[in-house]
Amino acid sequence: MFKTLFTLVRGAAAAAEGEMIDRSALLILDQQIRDAATAVERGKRALAVAIAHDEAEGKRLEGTLARIADLEERAVAALAGGRQDLASEAAESIAMMEADRDALQEARATFAREIAHLKRTTVDAGRRLAELERGRRIAQAADAVRRLKTRGPARLGGATALADAEATLRHLRERHAADAAIDASVESLDAGAAVDTIATRLEEAGFGKRTRPTAADVLDRLNKRASASPVSAV
Repeated sequence: MFKTLFTLVRGAAAAAEGEMIDRSALLILDQQIRDAATAVERGKRALAVAIAHDEAEGKRLEGTLARIADLEERAVAALAGGRQDLASEAAESIAMMEADRDALQEARATFAREIAHLKRTTVDAGRRLAELERGRRIAQAADAVRRLKTRGPARLGGATALADAEATLRHLRERHAADAAIDASVESLDAGAAVDTIATRLEEAGFGKRTRPTAADVLDRLNKRASASPVSAV
């Protein structure tokens, strides 16, 4: 008996522990999803910043290319006009701007690679986060159903209330059927009594054969018996 009781206590403790773990797992999942959503938002912001920087570098590169083209055109005109000195100064400036151009192009290539990576990461993270959200809703629904079941299968879906209502309805129907049978019997008796009363009145009026003896019939029967019996001497 003690061993059985001890086993029962251990089973109850294990069930309670499992219940606590299940509740904690949902809480942990909720927090992890919130953390993941925050990380996804940070990734989106990083992507937006990278795109903004890339666009800014693109505008700088466009400006540099325009200045290089303009200065080259002017330097060619200076050479054509015999101004080697001015053309040389222009060439130095063009060389410096071309160095800036190369740096900007390299920076844009780096931004392009980073943006592509961030886009892939953000899209994948968004998809996985959406799957986690769906999974969390399913887990919460399953947990709610499980909690209802642990309260007793008879309570699930209002089974007890339905059974009670059905039993009450059966009782009412049985009582109504019994009352209807009694009313039918009473009506039958009343109808029979009415027929008997009419038959008796007709019989007393001399219509139809007699079903009940009268005093005259009894007296006639007694006279016949007296006539058939010998008179005893006193």
